[in-house]
Amino acid sequence: MRRKRIISLVLSACLIVGSAVQGGAATTQEKISDAKAQQQANQSSLQQTQEKIQELESKKGESETYLADLNTQLDDLRSSLEKLQNDYDAKQEELTQLQSDLEDAKADEAQQYEAMKLRIRYMYENSASNYMNLLFESGSISDFLNQAENISQMSKYDRDMLDTYRETKEAIQTKEEQVAQEKEEIVALQQESADKQAAVEELVEATYQQIREYQEDIQSQQTAENDLLTKISSQEDAINDLLRQAKEEEAAARLAAQQAAQAAAEKAAQEAAAKEAAEKKAAEDAAAQKAAQQKAAQQAASATQKKSNSSTTTTTTTSNTAANTTTSTTTTDSSDDTIDTSQGKYLGRFKLTAYCSCSICCGKWSGGGTASGTTPTPGRTIAMAGVPFGTKLSINGQIYTVEDRGTAYGHVDIFMGSHSQALSFGMKYADVYQVN
Repeated sequence: MRRKRIISLVLSACLIVGSAVQGGAATTQEKISDAKAQQQANQSSLQQTQEKIQELESKKGESETYLADLNTQLDDLRSSLEKLQNDYDAKQEELTQLQSDLEDAKADEAQQYEAMKLRIRYMYENSASNYMNLLFESGSISDFLNQAENISQMSKYDRDMLDTYRETKEAIQTKEEQVAQEKEEIVALQQESADKQAAVEELVEATYQQIREYQEDIQSQQTAENDLLTKISSQEDAINDLLRQAKEEEAAARLAAQQAAQAAAEKAAQEAAAKEAAEKKAAEDAAAQKAAQQKAAQQAASATQKKSNSSTTTTTTTSNTAANTTTSTTTTDSSDDTIDTSQGKYLGRFKLTAYCSCSICCGKWSGGGTASGTTPTPGRTIAMAGVPFGTKLSINGQIYTVEDRGTAYGHVDIFMGSHSQALSFGMKYADVYQVN
């Protein structure tokens, strides 16, 4: 009966302390939930911002590629214009030379024509006398024929030269017209290329402006990204602080409950011992009183007998009854959850998982060092945020050192030598102590 009363008192004390602590912890949990909600909202905004940056980077890359194509076109157009200008200059020189040749041919034609006219007129005016002079002056008929042939050849030469000059003049005129036409075509091509170059230059300037706008937008988004990363990091620290506060409240509650249970057990034991002592004293007092009464009765009977001269002697046997007291020893069961403050400062009951340096566990950081710059070592390295690097924690009697990040406060990730070991470890819970 007394044992049941002790247990009842202990449970009542635990419930009272637990209720009080839960009220405070609920407030901290609400703060944690609010902080996580705000962090989640910022992370969502961060993701949208990063997607916007990627989209702008993609558009900027496309514009830069387009700009490179435009610059190539512009270079080609400039080269084409330069070549057209050279062709135009060459045609101009050729046209100038043709015009000079044409003037020379015209002058030669005119001079030859005048000379021929003089010879024809002279021959026409003096043809009869000339032939007679040639006949009489010639020593023979062959000389006459030779002289006549010379005159005929001279006339033919004049006609041929005149035809040659005319053909040359016509060829030069034709070539002049052709060069003039080619020159006009070059001018047209120059104008076309110049117009196209102006259009490409406008596109280049517009593309440059678009790239500048993209770059400004990217810088703006990157500023917003950095602000969000700063906020998220600050919120991460705040969440870890709140998680640490919640764990401290939980640890304090467990310590208080354990101390209350011990105090209640000690008080119940003291009360039971006091009551037992009182009952024992009451029993002793009752026995003493009864013995006194029996002694008084015996004395009265002896006196009566002496007065009545009775020869009968009554022997009264007095049996004293000793009260056997049973001392009940109350023991307090110790459960496995008993906090052992000798291991260090009690931090609370933490979740335990395991990881290794493979790409499945660490992603792009696989095979590298820890966040603190050390080489991860099985049996020593653990990861957890909210405490400084180098903090030593006692977990199930093993001393570990916080050298990495990746988990929030209250969640310890233990480094293993292989992925199979990390998988076999699974997820556990254990009391964690900070080693002084």
